[in-house]
Amino acid sequence: MGRSRSSSSSSKWRYCNPSYYLKRPKRLAFLLVAFVCASLLVWDRQTLVREHEVELSKLSEEVNQLKATLEELKNVHGDSIKSITSKSSKYSQKAIHDDPIDIERREKVKEAMLHAWSSYEKYAWGHDELQPQTKNGVDSFGGLGATLIDALDTLFIMGFDEQFQRAREWVANSLDFNKDYDASVFETTIRVVGGLLSAYDLSSDKVFLEKAKDIADRLLPAWNTSTGIPYNIINLAHGNAHNPGWTGGDSILADSGTEQLEFIALSQRTGDPKYQLKAEKVILELNKTFPDDGLLPIYINPDKGTGSYSTITFGAMGDSFYEYLLKVWIQGNKTSTVRHYREMWEKSMKGLLSLVRKTTPSSFTYICEKSGDMLADKMDELACFAPGMIALGSSGYGPADSQKFLSLAEELAWTCYNFYQSTPTKLAGENYFFHPGQDMSVGTSWNILRPETIESLFYLWRLTGNKTYQEWGWNIFQAFEKNSRHETGYVGLKDEVVAEVAGINCHG
Repeated sequence: MGRSRSSSSSSKWRYCNPSYYLKRPKRLAFLLVAFVCASLLVWDRQTLVREHEVELSKLSEEVNQLKATLEELKNVHGDSIKSITSKSSKYSQKAIHDDPIDIERREKVKEAMLHAWSSYEKYAWGHDELQPQTKNGVDSFGGLGATLIDALDTLFIMGFDEQFQRAREWVANSLDFNKDYDASVFETTIRVVGGLLSAYDLSSDKVFLEKAKDIADRLLPAWNTSTGIPYNIINLAHGNAHNPGWTGGDSILADSGTEQLEFIALSQRTGDPKYQLKAEKVILELNKTFPDDGLLPIYINPDKGTGSYSTITFGAMGDSFYEYLLKVWIQGNKTSTVRHYREMWEKSMKGLLSLVRKTTPSSFTYICEKSGDMLADKMDELACFAPGMIALGSSGYGPADSQKFLSLAEELAWTCYNFYQSTPTKLAGENYFFHPGQDMSVGTSWNILRPETIESLFYLWRLTGNKTYQEWGWNIFQAFEKNSRHETGYVGLKDEVVAEVAGINCHG
């Protein structure tokens, strides 16, 4: 028995003897491979931990800086600082230094919001939109309360607590997504899913999160294609998805690439990865064949994942695809996990530069559209989101490129502002054409209360501190007040040249 135990013990220890492996090359090779794999695994985990620690350190430093600033302000301003809340301290601190003109203008904007909301509440409650002239509610988004949901965050931020609570009760008790209606996946995502998530983030009221999950679950079957690129229309009750007939069966670029922010946010807040996986697969698929200039046509084949021959534009049906590439990178805290979004966006900015031209004689900078090898000297007002996007993304470059793109953003913003200033009403048309020696002329001349230029001016003011952008925004606001304000809301103009009022709906 003693010999048996001794023999057993010796057989175990022989694996620790180097000579054992020198006589057995295959086992030595296996041991080395196992050691390398284990080392790589440990190194990878340590790298991830270090990256996470760096991010946490940066965030902690920012929090400490904000706390220090808050303490200084408390010492200087005493009781006046009590209005600063933990969620909005950065912006409230700035409010201390506001001059009387800024305060007066802010109140006028709040009054405009209250005017539009009160009319909607009185005449179109629960409907998607209000028609101010007829005082009727219409359901152009399937009866999902689009205006109400889209306005929730604005009501909250502006401090309209009673109005917010009434809207909240409607969402909790009356909002029903089980409708036999073919909804736009894109419109429903940005207005309804996005609106509900914004309300949830601001209020922490879980009724908004539950409703966001409900509608998102009804949209998810649209992504069940061979490539994961979604169909753009889906029946909310039955889950049948398809594309519009007029696209020839193709999916629209902007409609397919403008759900990532909302669906990633929904996964983060629910802990359920299915929403994020569906939305991000679209980008991964497009990135497989993403061109060097980063420019995609507005029609994408959902079965092949490749572009069809069609227009390339930063206007209608292309615009927000490029916007979301940048904003998902920002949403993801600019980490390596979302680096491919930034890389795709930078490629697209190279492509954008190839489309930039200047007018004569005034040197207005504009972005062309492209079909095949031909450029069209046309720019949509919708493309006026680009100055804000470019300015927002400029800080991700090195110093030289950062300044180049910020300058481009400012040049484009000047052009967009002149879309407004060049008409008798000081309101922009839907698109503009550019001709040698004649600068710009209105193409489609209606105005339907689009926000893109105002958004870009807001970004530029925030990023540069230049109050000129505030003044331009105020001028545009005054033009809307003068030409679009109706006794029961705000209306679009059929022709902004002659200021002919249209029966265009008022929505958020």
